[in-house]
Amino acid sequence: MMTPIPMTTTATVQPATPGSMSALKARLKATWMAGDYDYFSRYMAQSAVEFLDRIPIQAGSTLLDVACGSGQLALAAARKGIQATGVDIATNSIHAARMRVVYEGPAVEFDEGDVEDLTYADGSFDAVATLFGAMFAPRPELAASEMMRVVKPGGLIAMANWTAQGFIGKMFKVISGFVEPPKMPSPLMWGDEATVAERFGMGVKDLRMKRVSYTFDYPFPPAEVVEFFRQYYGPANLGFASLGASEAMAMRSELEKLWSSHNTGGKERTVVPSEYLEVVARRA
Repeated sequence: MMTPIPMTTTATVQPATPGSMSALKARLKATWMAGDYDYFSRYMAQSAVEFLDRIPIQAGSTLLDVACGSGQLALAAARKGIQATGVDIATNSIHAARMRVVYEGPAVEFDEGDVEDLTYADGSFDAVATLFGAMFAPRPELAASEMMRVVKPGGLIAMANWTAQGFIGKMFKVISGFVEPPKMPSPLMWGDEATVAERFGMGVKDLRMKRVSYTFDYPFPPAEVVEFFRQYYGPANLGFASLGASEAMAMRSELEKLWSSHNTGGKERTVVPSEYLEVVARRA
């Protein structure tokens, strides 16, 4: 059984050996290259604009979009006159992001890379931001350290992270009942204020956190939303693929119930709010 990402909020995690970490990294890369994240993220484009509008970064500043996917945040930043660079572990997402530059126009540099081992020099950027991305790195303290390292002293660090209490946290919990998570800290711990403060520690100042509601809005009913996630969202795509027919059917049923029970859009539309933690800080 292939396991995509950890879905539970707590876990006993043993120190990784070099070999096990290499295997985990390969699995995570395969997870995020599964499906079609570029197409999946188009339905969430407005969240990037709203997030960017709330963080204090000015035109002419340099920004690194960490775990950028196909570039929705970096491209939105470039349209506001920010000098944006994006980096992501998924080769196909970087290819899609570069193609968006060709067809959509904003000048953005996109690099394939790992948030836990960024290739940029110390203090390279005025700001570092990540939208539901860096939270999935398997060594969160290292990811936090790297984000702090590449931003200038006094520079901005901004994150948007799903919470365990929000809808995505509930969806991950359903999936974890069928797909065993690997041994790494849950990404949802990045949605906990105390954990965020601990991970950044004395490396940041003026740390501000608030819980924000994002609304999923799809022009099709909940059952089709589950199928949409299965086809295009890498963790769901590989999660379903790892199960036998009866297990896959059972997981689909549970996910359809979850989406339906939170839906406020009626029978033919799916509108579901989901909470995330917005983190804004300055490098000390």
